[in-house]
Amino acid sequence: MNGSAPATRGTARWEHFPHDADVGVRGFGATPEEAFAQAAMALTAIVTDAEVAPATAVEVSCRAPDLELLFVAWLNAVIYEMAVRKMLFARFAVTIADGRLAGTLRGEPIDVARHAPACEPKGATYTALKVAQDAGGLWSAACIVDV
Repeated sequence: MNGSAPATRGTARWEHFPHDADVGVRGFGATPEEAFAQAAMALTAIVTDAEVAPATAVEVSCRAPDLELLFVAWLNAVIYEMAVRKMLFARFAVTIADGRLAGTLRGEPIDVARHAPACEPKGATYTALKVAQDAGGLWSAACIVDV
């Protein structure tokens, strides 16, 4: 399980943070959408260190009354798609408007031999939930994921 990823575009990056038996995920970006996408990358990195091919697109949508609740709904939508489709995802596109999120997940079916899954995320929680913009304009989105 990786601990963090270097910025690939400007300030976009993700990291894990410790929490008892579970795992914290945090995404950073110039926009909430970018921070949400980076947090989803951290979610995949909980499962595997292997490269995941962005071969197949899956569309998801969710809505919530505020960004923090929308973030949990987003991660849970990704976790749901991982579980029911038996897939891992490598790329994430997110659009947020009026309390609604539209996302595209790009990934491939799990190959146990190649991906060597370390664990299965069960759900994003409200523990350590925070979506905020810092004084420098950088957005972050974080919460604990039950594994």
